[in-house]
Amino acid sequence: MNRTPLIITQLLVINLIFYIGSQFSYDLSRDVFSLFYFENDKFIYSQLITHMFMHGNLMHLAFNMLALWMFGSTLVSIWGKNKFLFFYFSCGIGAALLQNYANYVNVDSFVSALSDANVSQDQITSILKSATYPTYILDFVSESKMLSAYNDYNTPMIGASGAIYGIVVAFSFMFPNTKLMLLFPPIPIKAKFFVPGLILIDLFFGLTSASIGSIAHFAHIGGAITGFLMMWYWKKSQFNNKRWN
Repeated sequence: MNRTPLIITQLLVINLIFYIGSQFSYDLSRDVFSLFYFENDKFIYSQLITHMFMHGNLMHLAFNMLALWMFGSTLVSIWGKNKFLFFYFSCGIGAALLQNYANYVNVDSFVSALSDANVSQDQITSILKSATYPTYILDFVSESKMLSAYNDYNTPMIGASGAIYGIVVAFSFMFPNTKLMLLFPPIPIKAKFFVPGLILIDLFFGLTSASIGSIAHFAHIGGAITGFLMMWYWKKSQFNNKRWN
């Protein structure tokens, strides 16, 4: 930790402060700092940044901060703090945009199904905001589809995971033969194979009904894609070798 770049330490501390603060002011942290669906009344543009500092529990915070420290420290030492921050926040925003787009596709599908059945817009909006509905609605959409649209419309996104995925992609891009591993299974795998495998897992969970919790899988994918595109462009333009101190 003595060799941890100052900007990484600062990010760790800021995330910890936000987490502690969220334990004392749940409504503020949820309604103002967490990222809502863009058509939700609670959405504000600053949430594209602030959601990255919010975490649901200590385990969520710990895993993200451990990854930030492990991989981010190396990138800062090579890029400089300003370039790292630009990359970090770009990946976080990219993650937020893709997750919001995935939510939009789901919500729009639900809205279109009811609109085609001549359900009024006011009734559709009421269902999205309150999940209360007349029984005849189930003649046009399944209850699971309705609840899925309701959750995407109302459940805010939190966490730095999307930005972290971008950082891990950048690390594997620069050090493809470095061996990484999950806790389970504890098998070392080269980064160039480990990271694509991790993204494929998120893609599977994002496209199917299978899930292991309230995880924004498309946010992970969005952060990874943003990170890859930036690394690809920087390498192509020889920008990767420049530091921003």
